[in-house]
Amino acid sequence: MSSANTQKKGGFHYAFMIVAACIVFTCIPCALTLSCAGIYFTPVSTYFGVPKASFTLYFTILNLAMMITLPIAGKLMSKMDMRVILTVCAIIDGLAMVAMSFFTEVWMFYVSGVFLGIGTAPLLYLATPSLINAWCYKKVGFFIGLAMAFTGIGGVIFNPIGTALINMGPEGWRTGYLVFGILILVLTTPFTAFVIRSNPADKGLKPYGIEEALENADGDTDAVMTGVSANKAMKTGAFVCIAAFAFFITLNQTVYQFMPSYCTSFAESAPAVAALSGVVASACMAGQAIGKVVLGVVNDKNAHAGLFLGLGCGFVAVALMWFLPTIGFVMLIAAFIFGFVYACTNVEAPLLTRSVFGSRDYTNIWSRVSMAGTLGGVIAPTLFGILVDLPGGFNIMFAVSVCCMIACLLCGLYALGRRGKLDMTTGDSEQ
Repeated sequence: MSSANTQKKGGFHYAFMIVAACIVFTCIPCALTLSCAGIYFTPVSTYFGVPKASFTLYFTILNLAMMITLPIAGKLMSKMDMRVILTVCAIIDGLAMVAMSFFTEVWMFYVSGVFLGIGTAPLLYLATPSLINAWCYKKVGFFIGLAMAFTGIGGVIFNPIGTALINMGPEGWRTGYLVFGILILVLTTPFTAFVIRSNPADKGLKPYGIEEALENADGDTDAVMTGVSANKAMKTGAFVCIAAFAFFITLNQTVYQFMPSYCTSFAESAPAVAALSGVVASACMAGQAIGKVVLGVVNDKNAHAGLFLGLGCGFVAVALMWFLPTIGFVMLIAAFIFGFVYACTNVEAPLLTRSVFGSRDYTNIWSRVSMAGTLGGVIAPTLFGILVDLPGGFNIMFAVSVCCMIACLLCGLYALGRRGKLDMTTGDSEQ
């Protein structure tokens, strides 16, 4: 029985193993590097006797390194075996984390920040969208959303573990970094080396769910997997708008980091809300985990609906936090709903890119779009940090958030409106 026939009968498809590997990438190296970074800020800066900003500079360097790495990694991933690239990335991340457990000077963390950025960028931004785009013809949004949800779930799992290790003693943070680094090496590399395949053809398969489309295209996969080349895409207004979408949606998600401070600002007028400062972040993380899956499913049905759902939740959430801030349960609901627009960063942006430019040269195009998103990640903490320190700063923060989401809505609608007018090709990608 041929593999094609097996797939038609609904048997197990190797694409599910690819999705499992993507979940490992987001849950372990990405979550340990990014979602769990904050638990080390205070203990490490206290140990070295430096301002917290001096230590957290490594995280800014990490984001800059990711931004520079993305177009290079995208080009390599479109040409080389992803097993090699992603295995190297996992090893870089693991060794950089292990090295941090031995550092004796703060500047050493800056060096690790460079390597963590190089290793994490492909694993976070490129691996999941690119692999699922290559391996799946249907349910692409659902699978991307499911995998990306584990950046938050990984934080929920590993933050308490890391905190427990840190609390073991004055240098418990060293044990935390060491354990996290070993986990990355031991749990991630088997998937990158032995599970990952760049394309279904590497295992003699067709993309998951493509059978019906192939019947209408006389079995020609190229006739189905169409798209715009990266060189042509980058010259279009649609590309500029999607890159702007990625920038503004990443800028907007940073509001999440200031929710606890916003709650604390009501210590005198609404102490019950101030007491929720440690809970609102968790509510938002729960929202983004669920939101990523929901947005993926909705985008599989209709790209416009996904855009309106994600941004609509953002508008509602900001309105509730801004105008009804002294009602505790409303604040929690708003934080949860904000998680849906937070989820747009890693789900809506890549799916918007695929919807507009197709599958043919997706990795190259998405790697360039991701640069704009990481640039937003570099600017946002400092920008919002300055804004909230101004008189009426939180009002300004919410106003900027609304402006960002309006910009995202306009950019997304323009890009989707242009997709039928782009030159979709079925030949090899133009480099």
